[in-house]
Amino acid sequence: MRFEIEKKGPGLSRAGRIVTPHGAIETPAFIVVGTKAAVRGLTVEMLRDAGVQSVLANTYHLYMQPGDTKIRDMGGLHKVMNWEGPTWTDSGGFQVFSLGAGYGKNVGKVLKDLPNIPLLKERDEEEVKPRLVEIDHDGAAFKSPLDGTVHFITPERSIEMQHNIGADLIFAFDECTSPSEPRAYQREALDRTHRWGKRSLDYHLSKDNSKRQALFGIVQGGRYEDLRKESARAIGEMAFDGFGIGGSFDKEDLHTAVRWVNEILPEGKPRHLLGIGEPEDLFLGVEQGCDTFDCVAPTRLGRHGTVYTKDGKMHIGNAKFQEDLRPIEEDCPCYACKSYSRAYISHLYKSREMLGPMLCSIHNVHFIVGLVKKMRSSLLEGNFDEYKRSFLARYKTQG
Repeated sequence: MRFEIEKKGPGLSRAGRIVTPHGAIETPAFIVVGTKAAVRGLTVEMLRDAGVQSVLANTYHLYMQPGDTKIRDMGGLHKVMNWEGPTWTDSGGFQVFSLGAGYGKNVGKVLKDLPNIPLLKERDEEEVKPRLVEIDHDGAAFKSPLDGTVHFITPERSIEMQHNIGADLIFAFDECTSPSEPRAYQREALDRTHRWGKRSLDYHLSKDNSKRQALFGIVQGGRYEDLRKESARAIGEMAFDGFGIGGSFDKEDLHTAVRWVNEILPEGKPRHLLGIGEPEDLFLGVEQGCDTFDCVAPTRLGRHGTVYTKDGKMHIGNAKFQEDLRPIEEDCPCYACKSYSRAYISHLYKSREMLGPMLCSIHNVHFIVGLVKKMRSSLLEGNFDEYKRSFLARYKTQG
């Protein structure tokens, strides 16, 4: 992987290019999420038509189904998706900690069959509380939501899975914590993330895959300035190809925590902001020095009938759209807007026809990908601040 900065803009913003074995990503860029090696409801042809440059798949979900080795044996992520451009996989850490099945009072019965897993220990019945995952210095153990089996993922195993899946850009295993966790736990999780980052990197560099896959380290630290800066220094000093900024953010954090990190991370490597996708947040992320973003919001909202417009979001199922013969957005060149009316898409959505959510998703992907492309153009043209002001003056978050 190679990263080039083409032009710097206001604040920490910059326009650049990430060059991978499967092509370049012109940054800033929005990376569309295809959780299970598919962007739900959309074909790769639809993604190309929407201007998508790159897709991110989810290591946890692909490990659970069909299995990372099966993806490898089918030819790897690019082959199975029929996607020729750059691809990403996350480490699986976020899903292990937030989406794994909770443990109930019968957990002890499961664990008796797995004595070799050190994290999942039997407890007195009254002490057992439902939980998502057990974590220690070695890794994370979690219960499958599919069949109840218990799995154990270490940093090395996470990287092995991502090597098998075969994306161009991959992430180190980390512990993503809730911002509501007390400082003492944030401190403990941060130390663990740094150790896991080093182990992820060591394993990656010991394999031939390191010659064709780029590994990003992840910065954590919650909402604490000293922890965020410490993490940026620790991860920034390691020989990662790029960096991911993890954690949960609100509007204030995008002004502070992201800036704290990017003022410290090496300038000549790309920075990815994990899980951010709302228009206002994307502007803030670009302004604070992030190069790429991923989020499920465009397709998730589309499946539920919510679409982006320059005037804000609107819900296509509202009664006022039932006889509205205009497209979702008048000047939008996406397939949905060129071909169908609000009234028809509203009918599809209310009738629970699959085409309705698909058209909403097509529009939303085109809108968000196009918005970040326009941010890039405004950086190259030297008018990013003007573009940001004009867009946000019209866009209403509750439109």
